[in-house]
Amino acid sequence: MLRDYLGGQGFRVLTAAGGREALMVARTEKPDLVLLDLAMPEMDGIEVLTALRRDSTLPVIVVTAQVEEADRIVGLELGADDYVCKPFNVREVKARIQAVLRRTGRSDEPAELLRAGSVTLDRGTREVSVNGRRLELTPSEFELLAILMAAPGRVFSRQDLLMKLAHYDGAERTVDVHVKNLRSKLEPEQCIETVFGVGYRFRVPEPAA
Repeated sequence: MLRDYLGGQGFRVLTAAGGREALMVARTEKPDLVLLDLAMPEMDGIEVLTALRRDSTLPVIVVTAQVEEADRIVGLELGADDYVCKPFNVREVKARIQAVLRRTGRSDEPAELLRAGSVTLDRGTREVSVNGRRLELTPSEFELLAILMAAPGRVFSRQDLLMKLAHYDGAERTVDVHVKNLRSKLEPEQCIETVFGVGYRFRVPEPAA
């Protein structure tokens, strides 16, 4: 749930199924922040946090169902930057991530304003324009365009895009319909490309000669 929600908010999310894999991912991929569950196979979260703190100042938010005050204190004493207890609201987790990134100087929040060629998307006002002409987009069209524009050149499969859309209905054909409608509204810009057999990507429009 967190992976899909945060990915839809513009974050690049890496996952690990166990403690040893988590350490390997953290050390090789060098993420901006770690969301760390305490209950994991192979190595628990406390062991992973201890190992991370031996050679890293990487921000860590502990996510756990263990709500005892002693558990929180242990995690914080070992160097966790914040603590979230299950069940949680995904928006709260996002807010805590942004707060920790700002506090540690690693802020990489999804930009409110995205620009690519003559296309401008404002997450705050939920407005999109092409060459200054405002477009009327449905919520799903807006979200789809925001996902693609936030990672220009990256190829998203139809299933990837479905999982990131807030209005997920499980039908991959839905993505094709939204893309068709977006292309019609974005004309004359042809910035959403089909990667045959895979999915779609956003191509930054080249400046006019």
